Amino acid sequence: MDYFIISAILVFISAIFGYINVRFLKLPNTIGLMLITIVFTLVVFVIGYVDDTLLNAERYIISKIDFKTVLLDIMLSFLLFAGALHTNFEQLKVQRWPILVFSTLGVLVSTFLVGTIMFYLLKMTPMDVNYIHCLLFGALISPTDPIAVLGILKQAGAPKKLETKIVGESLFNDGVGVVVFLTIFKMASSGGAPVEPIEILELFGVEVIGGILWGLLIGWVTYRMMRSIDDYDIEVIITLAAVMMGTVVAQKLHLSAPLAMVTAGLVVGNDTVRNSAMSKTTETYVDKFWELLDILLNTLLFVLIGMEMLVISFETSYIVAGLIAIPIVLGCRFLSLLMPIKFFEKRLDFVPGTNLVMTWGGLRGGISIALALGLTQDMNRDLFLVITYVVVVFSIIAQGLTVGKLVERVTK
Repeated sequence: MDYFIISAILVFISAIFGYINVRFLKLPNTIGLMLITIVFTLVVFVIGYVDDTLLNAERYIISKIDFKTVLLDIMLSFLLFAGALHTNFEQLKVQRWPILVFSTLGVLVSTFLVGTIMFYLLKMTPMDVNYIHCLLFGALISPTDPIAVLGILKQAGAPKKLETKIVGESLFNDGVGVVVFLTIFKMASSGGAPVEPIEILELFGVEVIGGILWGLLIGWVTYRMMRSIDDYDIEVIITLAAVMMGTVVAQKLHLSAPLAMVTAGLVVGNDTVRNSAMSKTTETYVDKFWELLDILLNTLLFVLIGMEMLVISFETSYIVAGLIAIPIVLGCRFLSLLMPIKFFEKRLDFVPGTNLVMTWGGLRGGISIALALGLTQDMNRDLFLVITYVVVVFSIIAQGLTVGKLVERVTK
């Protein structure tokens, strides 16, 4: 019953905060919900000095929620499938090569740039940090968060070609980023024992390639089942079952569930499958169901991100390190995209300012916090968790509020 009560409270809080945002603040939901939750938590902190009843209640809720498990093992699959389902497949096909390079080479380059710079900067402080732990931070902060990106770009008015690059990259690079993080995490956890290159290649290959192949199979089976019947109720349930069981099997086989769900969503959502497998009624119901689920989970996610303040040790030196990390993360993203954009821009007619918009519009979100929460204490968990939280909050609020104006300025 505890979990039902906690879920009910979270949905209630999300509804109230969502109402306040839409009625008064009129910010994009992603930004508004997190901002209101952070302000609410700060107010609860202040009230806690007089009466800690509300503070203890909020702490109890957070203590009962394993944010890392809830987001990475449950919510992410639904959110990525919903995002991929509504992505323009034709534009994605045209932009497939830059998106592939951005989401693989871009993530790797950014991981090592961020990790190396942070290592040398932190060496100048009294904090004792190993290089491989800085690489872990580079891996968890380099992927852009599709959940944050999708919500904000819808209102930014970006040209379709540019929107497809940013959304397509963010759909795939979080899956790649999680695999890079797990690979480095395995090396960092080996306790000095050598990790063979073949082990790294095997982990990377099984997770990435296996995840994509599993997603293709899920998408194909879902398509065949939907094509053989015409009943919108059951067809909606088939898509839901595909995501739920697809995720369970991917986790059991140690495949990348995020990449599997993105691939399955792209297969089910592309126009050819829609036209041959779904009636107009089915298409409407499938789209509306996944839009609603997407909105509900997004709402809960950004309320939870705001509430995660309660589990973070806000030491002054950690906050300063987080503020310093903001320009480093942005600068490394800009550099990691520079060469691929220069290579592809003439071939694919990139819009002006693509690198600037992709850098500023590449928001970080819940995935980075979830991975940071997965660090162990000997990996400087508290330090990197605070740095990650500072970068994420800046990313969603400051970058999220201004990316629309930037798009308008550089692309018009």
